[in-house]
Amino acid sequence: MIPLFVDCSDKLVVIFGGGTVAARKAAYFSGTSHLTVVSRSFAPQFNTMQFTRVELDLDSISDLKLLDLIRYAFLVITAVSDPEINNRVGRLCKAMGILYNNADGEQGDVILPAVTRGEHYTIAISTEGASPAVSRFIREQVEDDFPALDAMIELQNRLRSELKEKEPDQEKRNEVLKNVLGDHTVWQQLLTDREAAWKAVEQRYLHG
Repeated sequence: MIPLFVDCSDKLVVIFGGGTVAARKAAYFSGTSHLTVVSRSFAPQFNTMQFTRVELDLDSISDLKLLDLIRYAFLVITAVSDPEINNRVGRLCKAMGILYNNADGEQGDVILPAVTRGEHYTIAISTEGASPAVSRFIREQVEDDFPALDAMIELQNRLRSELKEKEPDQEKRNEVLKNVLGDHTVWQQLLTDREAAWKAVEQRYLHG
Protein backbone atom coordinates (compact mmCIF):
# COMPACT_ATOMS: atom_id res chain seq x y z
CA MET A 1 0.00 0.00 0.00
CA ILE A 2 1.06 3.58 -0.65
CA PRO A 3 0.60 5.93 2.35
CA LEU A 4 -1.39 9.05 1.44
CA PHE A 5 -3.16 11.89 3.19
CA VAL A 6 -6.57 12.38 1.58
CA ASP A 7 -8.92 15.31 2.16
CA CYS A 8 -12.33 13.83 2.97
CA SER A 9 -13.97 17.18 3.67
CA ASP A 10 -17.55 17.32 2.41
CA LYS A 11 -17.30 13.79 1.00
CA LEU A 12 -19.77 11.04 1.84
CA VAL A 13 -18.38 8.42 4.22
CA VAL A 14 -20.63 5.47 5.08
CA ILE A 15 -19.91 3.27 8.10
CA PHE A 16 -21.66 -0.03 8.74
CA GLY A 17 -21.76 -0.96 12.42
CA GLY A 18 -22.63 0.93 15.58
CA GLY A 19 -20.23 -0.54 18.14
CA THR A 20 -17.11 0.87 19.76
CA VAL A 21 -14.86 -0.01 16.79
CA ALA A 22 -17.23 1.76 14.41
CA ALA A 23 -17.37 4.76 16.77
CA ARG A 24 -13.58 4.99 16.84
CA LYS A 25 -13.49 5.04 13.06
CA ALA A 26 -16.40 7.49 12.85
CA ALA A 27 -14.46 9.94 15.02
CA TYR A 28 -12.04 10.43 12.10
CA PHE A 29 -14.80 11.95 9.99
CA SER A 30 -17.41 13.46 12.32
CA GLY A 31 -17.77 17.21 11.75
CA THR A 32 -15.69 17.13 8.55
CA SER A 33 -17.20 14.62 6.14
CA HIS A 34 -20.83 13.88 5.35
CA LEU A 35 -20.95 10.88 7.65
CA THR A 36 -23.66 8.21 7.58
CA VAL A 37 -23.66 5.32 10.07
CA VAL A 38 -25.82 2.26 9.44
CA SER A 39 -26.66 -0.06 12.34
CA ARG A 40 -29.56 -1.38 14.38
CA SER A 41 -27.99 0.04 17.58
CA PHE A 42 -25.39 2.68 18.43
CA ALA A 43 -22.73 2.80 21.16
CA PRO A 44 -22.81 5.81 23.55
CA GLN A 45 -19.68 7.25 21.90
CA PHE A 46 -21.81 8.24 18.93
CA ASN A 47 -23.85 10.66 21.06
CA THR A 48 -21.28 13.45 20.70
CA MET A 49 -20.75 13.03 16.94
CA GLN A 50 -22.29 14.70 13.92
CA PHE A 51 -23.66 12.08 11.53
CA THR A 52 -26.74 10.76 9.79
CA ARG A 53 -28.16 7.78 11.66
CA VAL A 54 -29.68 4.95 9.61
CA GLU A 55 -31.22 2.25 11.80
CA LEU A 56 -31.31 -1.05 9.91
CA ASP A 57 -30.89 -4.74 10.64
CA LEU A 58 -27.88 -5.62 8.50
CA ASP A 59 -28.52 -9.36 8.85
CA SER A 60 -31.53 -9.17 6.54
CA ILE A 61 -30.69 -6.23 4.27
CA SER A 62 -30.78 -6.84 0.52
CA ASP A 63 -27.95 -6.10 -1.90
CA LEU A 64 -30.21 -3.56 -3.59
CA LYS A 65 -30.63 -1.64 -0.33
CA LEU A 66 -26.90 -1.82 0.35
CA LEU A 67 -26.20 -0.40 -3.09
CA ASP A 68 -28.60 2.47 -2.40
CA LEU A 69 -26.68 3.28 0.79
CA ILE A 70 -23.20 3.26 -0.74
CA ARG A 71 -23.91 4.43 -4.29
CA TYR A 72 -22.53 7.97 -3.82
CA ALA A 73 -19.98 7.20 -1.11
CA PHE A 74 -16.35 8.28 -1.38
CA LEU A 75 -15.35 5.80 1.32
CA VAL A 76 -17.16 2.88 2.96
CA ILE A 77 -16.09 1.37 6.29
CA THR A 78 -17.43 -1.86 7.72
CA ALA A 79 -17.14 -2.62 11.43
CA VAL A 80 -19.91 -5.14 11.96
CA SER A 81 -19.29 -8.06 14.34
CA ASP A 82 -20.09 -10.54 11.55
CA PRO A 83 -17.16 -10.65 9.07
CA GLU A 84 -19.36 -12.08 6.34
CA ILE A 85 -21.53 -8.94 6.33
CA ASN A 86 -18.38 -6.85 6.15
CA ASN A 87 -17.08 -8.93 3.24
CA ARG A 88 -20.42 -8.70 1.45
CA VAL A 89 -20.35 -4.90 1.59
CA GLY A 90 -16.71 -4.98 0.51
CA ARG A 91 -17.50 -7.00 -2.59
CA LEU A 92 -20.17 -4.49 -3.59
CA CYS A 93 -17.73 -1.62 -3.05
CA LYS A 94 -15.11 -3.33 -5.19
CA ALA A 95 -17.64 -3.85 -7.99
CA MET A 96 -18.56 -0.16 -7.88
CA GLY A 97 -15.02 1.16 -7.53
CA ILE A 98 -15.63 2.64 -4.06
CA LEU A 99 -12.78 2.91 -1.56
CA TYR A 100 -13.31 0.46 1.27
CA ASN A 101 -11.96 -0.25 4.76
CA ASN A 102 -12.81 -3.47 6.62
CA ALA A 103 -12.37 -3.75 10.37
CA ASP A 104 -12.90 -7.51 10.40
CA GLY A 105 -12.76 -9.77 7.36
CA GLU A 106 -11.20 -9.55 3.91
CA GLN A 107 -8.84 -6.57 3.75
CA GLY A 108 -10.09 -3.59 1.80
CA ASP A 109 -8.01 -1.09 -0.16
CA VAL A 110 -7.89 1.53 2.63
CA ILE A 111 -6.31 1.32 6.09
CA LEU A 112 -7.17 3.85 8.79
CA PRO A 113 -3.95 4.47 10.74
CA ALA A 114 -3.39 5.55 14.31
CA VAL A 115 -3.12 9.34 14.13
CA THR A 116 -1.66 12.05 16.30
CA ARG A 117 -1.97 15.65 15.20
CA GLY A 118 -1.18 19.14 16.34
CA GLU A 119 -1.61 22.61 14.92
CA HIS A 120 1.26 22.13 12.45
CA TYR A 121 1.60 18.39 11.97
CA THR A 122 -0.19 15.12 11.37
CA ILE A 123 1.55 11.80 12.01
CA ALA A 124 -0.08 8.54 10.92
CA ILE A 125 1.16 5.08 11.96
CA SER A 126 0.06 1.77 10.48
CA THR A 127 1.13 -1.86 10.77
CA GLU A 128 -1.13 -2.67 7.78
CA GLY A 129 -3.62 -4.31 10.11
CA ALA A 130 -1.11 -6.72 11.69
CA SER A 131 -1.09 -5.03 15.11
CA PRO A 132 -3.29 -2.01 15.89
CA ALA A 133 -1.86 -2.12 19.43
CA VAL A 134 1.63 -1.36 18.09
CA SER A 135 0.27 1.56 16.07
CA ARG A 136 -1.42 2.99 19.16
CA PHE A 137 1.75 2.43 21.22
CA ILE A 138 3.91 4.37 18.74
CA ARG A 139 1.34 7.17 18.57
CA GLU A 140 1.29 7.48 22.36
CA GLN A 141 5.11 7.46 22.47
CA VAL A 142 5.26 10.35 20.01
CA GLU A 143 2.75 12.32 22.06
CA ASP A 144 4.64 11.60 25.32
CA ASP A 145 8.15 12.19 23.97
CA PHE A 146 7.49 15.35 21.94
CA PRO A 147 5.02 17.56 23.82
CA ALA A 148 6.66 20.66 22.31
CA LEU A 149 6.50 19.44 18.71
CA ASP A 150 4.22 22.23 17.50
CA ALA A 151 6.45 24.83 19.14
CA MET A 152 9.56 23.30 17.56
CA ILE A 153 7.96 23.36 14.11
CA GLU A 154 7.20 27.07 14.54
CA LEU A 155 10.75 27.73 15.73
CA GLN A 156 12.26 25.76 12.83
CA ASN A 157 10.16 27.71 10.33
CA ARG A 158 11.33 30.98 11.84
CA LEU A 159 14.93 29.78 11.91
CA ARG A 160 14.83 28.70 8.25
CA SER A 161 13.75 32.20 7.25
CA GLU A 162 16.57 33.78 9.26
CA LEU A 163 19.16 31.39 7.87
CA LYS A 164 18.12 32.06 4.27
CA GLU A 165 18.99 35.71 4.82
CA LYS A 166 22.23 35.16 6.72
CA GLU A 167 23.75 31.90 5.44
CA PRO A 168 24.09 31.29 1.67
CA ASP A 169 25.41 27.73 2.06
CA GLN A 170 22.53 25.20 2.00
CA GLU A 171 24.52 22.49 3.78
CA LYS A 172 25.43 24.83 6.62
CA ARG A 173 21.79 25.89 6.97
CA ASN A 174 20.72 22.25 7.15
CA GLU A 175 23.38 21.56 9.78
CA VAL A 176 22.13 24.38 12.00
CA LEU A 177 18.53 23.20 11.71
CA LYS A 178 19.57 19.65 12.59
CA ASN A 179 21.65 20.81 15.56
CA VAL A 180 18.73 22.78 16.96
CA LEU A 181 16.49 19.71 16.63
CA GLY A 182 19.03 17.78 18.68
CA ASP A 183 19.33 20.46 21.36
CA HIS A 184 17.44 19.11 24.40
CA THR A 185 17.71 22.48 26.16
CA VAL A 186 15.72 24.13 23.38
CA TRP A 187 13.02 21.45 23.56
CA GLN A 188 12.69 22.04 27.31
CA GLN A 189 12.52 25.83 26.94
CA LEU A 190 9.80 25.53 24.32
CA LEU A 191 7.52 23.92 26.90
CA THR A 192 7.49 27.02 29.09
CA ASP A 193 8.60 30.06 27.06
CA ARG A 194 8.74 29.94 23.27
CA GLU A 195 10.21 33.41 22.91
CA ALA A 196 12.99 32.66 25.41
CA ALA A 197 13.76 29.49 23.46
CA TRP A 198 14.02 31.54 20.28
CA LYS A 199 16.35 34.03 21.92
CA ALA A 200 18.59 31.19 23.06
CA VAL A 201 18.67 29.71 19.56
CA GLU A 202 19.34 33.10 18.06
CA GLN A 203 22.28 33.67 20.42
CA ARG A 204 23.72 30.18 20.15
CA TYR A 205 23.21 29.38 16.47
CA LEU A 206 22.86 32.69 14.63
CA HIS A 207 25.20 35.00 16.53
CA GLY A 208 27.41 32.48 18.32
